[in-house]
Amino acid sequence: DPYFKSIKEKLKKNGIILKNELKNLLHLCQTSSDVELARRVIYRYHEQNGITALQNFKFGPLFMRLCYDLDLERPAVELIKDQNLRGFFSECTSFHILMTMLFKKGQYESALEVLIEMKKQGIPFNKETYLLAFAICYKLDSLDSCKISAKLLEEAQLKGDTLPLRAFCFAMASALKQNDLAQAKFYCSQIMKTENKLYNNLKVLVQLRSGSLEEVIKTLEAAVEVDTPPFVKKIEFSEQVLATIREKMEENPDLSARLGDICMKLQASGRVTMCTLEDMLFQIPSSKKTSAKLLNQKQLGYHTAKPRQSNLLV
Repeated sequence: DPYFKSIKEKLKKNGIILKNELKNLLHLCQTSSDVELARRVIYRYHEQNGITALQNFKFGPLFMRLCYDLDLERPAVELIKDQNLRGFFSECTSFHILMTMLFKKGQYESALEVLIEMKKQGIPFNKETYLLAFAICYKLDSLDSCKISAKLLEEAQLKGDTLPLRAFCFAMASALKQNDLAQAKFYCSQIMKTENKLYNNLKVLVQLRSGSLEEVIKTLEAAVEVDTPPFVKKIEFSEQVLATIREKMEENPDLSARLGDICMKLQASGRVTMCTLEDMLFQIPSSKKTSAKLLNQKQLGYHTAKPRQSNLLV
């Protein structure tokens, strides 16, 4: 391609790379070797122009989208972490695209490293950052990732940042997986919007783990008694969650009988879903902006490695 040849010549002769030349190059890249050339041009451009040239046009998201489309995470991670390019990726979108690509590939540790790099570079977090962060910590499923979730929440609240409800739900589910009941209860107490399917499924699991079987019954009964207008979404309970509750209540014939009656009513009113809790966590409402849907695994059309058996419901 003559355009690529002219760019290579400029690199050889140490010529000035113009803004439109880099922009056009990034739009024309189609292969990994094209991206390698773009990488070299980015270094040259940044060396020649520094941060001041980036005020009019943000190249970061364009390069990250290119890497995302071509399935090339290595150059993306390399460049975003390189101190010599500090300021080139100066907005949250670049980091979000890269974290999403790594999340999609099941590379949760790397996604967390990118999040830490974003924090290190002083890029402000927004609602989407927090959603990605808590989803990554949920997938990492470790004591350390749970601590990171707790720290992120604490920092967000100190700054006065508003977290999406789903971020709290990821944190709550993570705490349950780590058997940290106190932390799960704390996250549950932070959620104000309680007319939510995901919240209510997690809430009954917290009640169940706490041994508050009567409270579980009350929560399920309240859902049965709610007269929901046809145009309002009903609060549904996962069959997986209900099965866990049945198992725990088997030793108490009285509660077990009450539960059986409630489950029949929930089923009859269309309030039981075959979605698992994990399905619910990754169901992004259709009203949300497209970028937020990046976490929806089915929508991206990929299959992650089979996760180890979740102890969420144990």
